[in-house]
Amino acid sequence: MKAWAPALLLGLAVVLPAKGDGYEPPAVDYKNIPYNGRFTFVRLRFRPSQWGPGRYEWGLDLKWNHDYPRADGHFMKMLKELTTLDPNEDGGNILALDDPELFKYPVAYMCEPGFWTLTDAEAAGMRTYLRKGGFVIFDDFVGPHWDNFAEQMRKVLPSGRLVELDASHPVFDSFFRVGDPRAFPHPYFRWAQPNYLGVFEDNDPSKRLMVIVNYNQDVSEYWEWSDTNYAPIDLSNEAYKLGVDYVIYGMTH
Repeated sequence: MKAWAPALLLGLAVVLPAKGDGYEPPAVDYKNIPYNGRFTFVRLRFRPSQWGPGRYEWGLDLKWNHDYPRADGHFMKMLKELTTLDPNEDGGNILALDDPELFKYPVAYMCEPGFWTLTDAEAAGMRTYLRKGGFVIFDDFVGPHWDNFAEQMRKVLPSGRLVELDASHPVFDSFFRVGDPRAFPHPYFRWAQPNYLGVFEDNDPSKRLMVIVNYNQDVSEYWEWSDTNYAPIDLSNEAYKLGVDYVIYGMTH
């Protein structure tokens, strides 16, 4: 981890500047799948602290929608082929942290938490979700974006501790055996040293991992472009292995 990062786990963080009162990001259209008991990929949406004017294949750059829908769809196909989860392949659901529907789904994913903001209701919703057995995957943020992520997590779990994980943790051996995830490079910021952190139930590393954090990493970028020549096949495969391990861990703990 970068030399300054451990201090941020304990010290105060700087929140990225938000727009003034009355600011609302533009709306985008999506349609969720009604709950049917099958595994559904849930992407968490939030009001971004700032958003860019650029467009993606789907919608505007709202931060939480990075790599959607390609990454989600490709990942569900892999889960279908490799596991017995029988996931919904037609698309995933997009939910806010204060949506009661979230409690129907044991695993949720959030990207770009460097731009994450929380209302009191969302913080309370996520806190309850985690304590009731939910598992959240954070992905796609680097460098100083840590500051905002750590600040938002303090709102969710004021006494929670982010603990750096090594390859010996069961989350990296729940389906595939991942050797050293820290050796798996960021898809384009090659200067960034990937690190993986977690928050444990009761801050006890012998208990359930409630949160997995891919810091200085962007696993879903590999998922999104895995059907192209964007990255070597072996790197895309490693990204899928991590994702499958996370889901299996979240579904069994």
